Amino acid sequence: MSRWEQLTGGTSGQDYAARFAALAGSGKDVHGEARFCAALVPPGARVLDAGCGTGRVMIRLAELGYDCVGVDLDASMLAEARRQAPALPWFQTDLAGFDPALLGIAADFELVVAAGNVFPLLAAGTEATVVGRLAASLRPGGLLVAGFGLDEAHLPVPPGITLPQYDDCCASAGLTLVDRFATWDADPYTGGGYAVSVHRR
Repeated sequence: MSRWEQLTGGTSGQDYAARFAALAGSGKDVHGEARFCAALVPPGARVLDAGCGTGRVMIRLAELGYDCVGVDLDASMLAEARRQAPALPWFQTDLAGFDPALLGIAADFELVVAAGNVFPLLAAGTEATVVGRLAASLRPGGLLVAGFGLDEAHLPVPPGITLPQYDDCCASAGLTLVDRFATWDADPYTGGGYAVSVHRR
């Protein structure tokens, strides 16, 4: 069982969507992740939203002209994603077993994004497997982008994977670190409790 399932019981989709809707309604910017990704690849690029949740990032990328696919294990989150954007492709699957061929999609993504603390909320011990699965879905030169908290101030659970551990997982999967930032607004990373990492296949 993933740490996310342990935390939420797999029933948090409506609450999660409502929280971000309220933030957007108050004028807060809720599209930093999509804007960050859009700066890396041009419109029309194939993008996989790994751990897509309620679809906030992917829906915005689709609006910007990207060819997107979303995958998540949480049925309640996917229900919200499908409610908001029924025409987009959403798949329920465990990232540790993610296989594009089984879903009938091509493994040639130009960018895979894992936002929303996906990696610290995986089932313990599956991080390297998930990185390997996501790396295999990238075309040569494709990018894996992951943003996640590193301390209790930036996570809803005790800290999980560290940056050195994550980089080791990426290296084992044939990925090279391109850049690292402190926020989705591309502020320089100088240490701290949150990091956005960009690795290339």
